[in-house]
Amino acid sequence: MAFFDDSNRALAAEIIARYPRPRSAMIPLLHLAQEQHGWISDEAMVEIAELVGTTSAEVLGTCSFYEMFKRHEVGNYVINVCSTMSCALMGAADLLHHLEGRLGIKAGGTTSDGMFTVEAAECQAACTEAPCLQVNYRHRYRVTPEMADQLIDDLASGALDGEIPRHGILARTRQHIPADRAVGAVPPELVNEAPVWFPTEEGSS
Repeated sequence: MAFFDDSNRALAAEIIARYPRPRSAMIPLLHLAQEQHGWISDEAMVEIAELVGTTSAEVLGTCSFYEMFKRHEVGNYVINVCSTMSCALMGAADLLHHLEGRLGIKAGGTTSDGMFTVEAAECQAACTEAPCLQVNYRHRYRVTPEMADQLIDDLASGALDGEIPRHGILARTRQHIPADRAVGAVPPELVNEAPVWFPTEEGSS
């Protein structure tokens, strides 16, 4: 049984066509699978392997390398609390403990309604804004327990639906490359000129 639904199967074909070699589309297809399902299932990896002409083991190797790809079911909102040095010094452990108590789960767990997953995370590259966290990889800075409570309330009520989509959706605007600006799926060794849209100086070849 196919994993991708009809619309995403068509989109997968479009994504693959952008690359000179189908295997180069593996990571975008993993994102597409996670967008559809919320996490990466074995069935998804098998289908991606078939689409790009590789093995499911290679897809798993790629998928398991990146923290953003979840290999198990997670909540609609994944809250990652940074636990690295700057945030740790500014109270990240207390913030994580507060979220565990508020949601009634331990780090790594998901609420029974499937709404929230809470995790400790490595550096989120916002050391001057400690302690910070991310919700579905959207930053929140200098977070206090009170701010965390408000965040939970807003997410649960849908007040942030316009800002933070459910887990797996990276962006609401789909990439589109106009036909007159596409370079085409040409193997690199066969390319012998710059793309037609590449800017050149007047009179240069």
